[in-house]
Amino acid sequence: MTSEPSTVDTPLKKLVGEKTAKALAGHLDLHTAGDLIYHFPRRYDERGEHTDIRSLDVGEQVTVLAQVQRTAVRPMRQRRGNLLEVTVGDGSGGVLTCTFFGNQAWRERELRPGRWGLFAGKVTEFRGKRQLNGPEYVLLGEGGDGEAAANEEVEEFAGALIPVYPAAAAVPTWVIARCVRVVLDTFTPPDDPLPAAVRATRNLAGIGDALREIHRPTSKEALYRARRRLKWDEAFAVQLTLVQRKHRAAAWPARSRPAKAGGLLDAFDARLPYELTSGQQVVGREIAADLATAHPMHRLLQGEVGSGKTVVALRAMLQVVDAGGQAALLAPTEVLAAQHHRGILDLLGPLGRAGELGAADDATRVELVTGSLGAAARRRALAEVAEGRAGIVLGTHALLYEGVDFADLGLVVVDEQHRFGVEQRDALRAKADQPPHVLVMTATPIPRTVAMTVYGDLETSTLSQLPQGRSPIASHVVPAADKPAFLDRAWRRLREEVGKGHQAYVVCPRIGEGPVSDEEPPREDDNGRRPPLAVTEVAPLLAEGPLHGLRIGVLHGRLPADEKDAVMRAYAAGELDVLVATTVVEVGVNVPNATVMIVLDADRFGVSQLHQLRGRVGRGSAAGLCLLVTEAAEGSSARERLDAVASTTDGFKLAELDLEQRREGDVLGASQSGRRSHLRLLSLRRDTDLIRDARAEAITLVEEDPELAHHPALAASVAALVDEERAEYLEKG
Repeated sequence: MTSEPSTVDTPLKKLVGEKTAKALAGHLDLHTAGDLIYHFPRRYDERGEHTDIRSLDVGEQVTVLAQVQRTAVRPMRQRRGNLLEVTVGDGSGGVLTCTFFGNQAWRERELRPGRWGLFAGKVTEFRGKRQLNGPEYVLLGEGGDGEAAANEEVEEFAGALIPVYPAAAAVPTWVIARCVRVVLDTFTPPDDPLPAAVRATRNLAGIGDALREIHRPTSKEALYRARRRLKWDEAFAVQLTLVQRKHRAAAWPARSRPAKAGGLLDAFDARLPYELTSGQQVVGREIAADLATAHPMHRLLQGEVGSGKTVVALRAMLQVVDAGGQAALLAPTEVLAAQHHRGILDLLGPLGRAGELGAADDATRVELVTGSLGAAARRRALAEVAEGRAGIVLGTHALLYEGVDFADLGLVVVDEQHRFGVEQRDALRAKADQPPHVLVMTATPIPRTVAMTVYGDLETSTLSQLPQGRSPIASHVVPAADKPAFLDRAWRRLREEVGKGHQAYVVCPRIGEGPVSDEEPPREDDNGRRPPLAVTEVAPLLAEGPLHGLRIGVLHGRLPADEKDAVMRAYAAGELDVLVATTVVEVGVNVPNATVMIVLDADRFGVSQLHQLRGRVGRGSAAGLCLLVTEAAEGSSARERLDAVASTTDGFKLAELDLEQRREGDVLGASQSGRRSHLRLLSLRRDTDLIRDARAEAITLVEEDPELAHHPALAASVAALVDEERAEYLEKG
């Protein structure tokens, strides 16, 4: 260990010793002083204020600040020795029982009533009581055998704000606090990367003060200022990255694709059997104007399930075809790609059948390219694409492969863009001799802060109206465990709909035997719940039981492509009454005759996913019904989430709810990168105003200094906070 000044790059082993440094590296991926200094406390406890033990969930790893209320020793029944039970409380009425096995009289003397301490462990439940079995702990205040060294540091916070860090069983929070104290004693903060003008305008603390106060706050006001400054750094780094990307993209050259009077687009509009909504018309004009410029369009089109995004995208594709180019639509699954192909051919009619009998004079061709095409069909399709006869090309990842060449790719449309990685989008864009225009679509409504943060380099268009003729969808929660008769009624209700000539979906979270696929939410838990219901297990049970006599089909991602297509065709043609499926039907599947959906184990799905699934019914003239079957107990967070989904069909309200329930790191893309990120404090839920202000400052700064050449410390800070992989994730265009 050293007493020399340390910087963000100083290895921890020089500061806290090799053994502790090894534990910090192995369990928390902390290697340098900077890593540790940016390992911010998860929360702060204050002796005399409770941490609300009653809110703790079973299975949760927790650290609680609590006071010993009483102790009891009793002999163990199954083995020799005694069991020490220590009841601790937080002052709110919530209590935990800490259990210690073996003869430990010294521990009983130490954990005497009235002592305050930090207790860390996994919450379990036994006979209705919440417990911590053999927790790690450190006592606050005087005395305490075996923890004297830790007490010395923690005692400084007794009665003040006590930081509680993200920790590991082998490295509890008080060990981290001790290490932080050692580092801060010699730490020289970096030069402040934030321009002085921004600090002054936004009344922000200096970086050195912020880093010290967030770990060892002298007051609640000082802590607030420290957190605000460090949140600002995170928001500013993300916004600078996005604004720079937007600035660079605006300077790229692209081929202008202006609208052509009397072309395919005008002919298509003339044959549409319905009038476009006002929203579709407005968004259509925005896209048309973008396509006519000599710089590539980068636009996000978001809209409710069934709001008519496909028609808007098709009109954009026809404008590009009119201008002599080609358009490619990338879909995440073969089922969706095939559905788009059928739907677009139906919408275009003779306008999409160039070279066929009855085709319009200025028709184009619509080709489907998927991995399951036979060799002869693939050769024919690729020739149509390469020679430019196919103006519209639809496909899956197969479009990205070598050997798929375009004559003049002018527009890339990415459907359900969150299913694709940056590399895949780049691979398709690279097939054009100049950057093509890009339109990305999502049916998952995006909260405003997410749009600013994750999609901040895109122009955004929103479709909020539903086209005429769309029917309302009623949703209800079916509590299968509490009221089994309700589930019986759900199956009868499905049969009633089939009796009226309609069709139904039954959705399960899992396929069945074999490896877990992307369709199967990783929702296994450690609390003794049964595995999620599976399509291959549920379908035969339904066929023999409540849905006996109905025509039942099965659809999931592990089926061969031709079999999947055959099942969807049969269902769309009305040859099947019920489709038992996974989330492969979540997006784009359009069967107007389907009126009822029963989602089994609905609590295993996310809010947005349930909203997407629900959008598969009520697509025709008859009303839709969605039944969310769950065994989640009334009052549980899972049940409340389902009740919220059932209470509204407003996707934007549900998107806000989904954001509240997701980890910030998921939203900001942490799961997209194996590397650890420093984006830790920023909350997309709570920091809307701060993000908006950071974006405004980022726009001003990038306009003056696009590459941050006059702000090298800021550029380095952005690179550290938003690493290269993160920056690629944030590029949605």
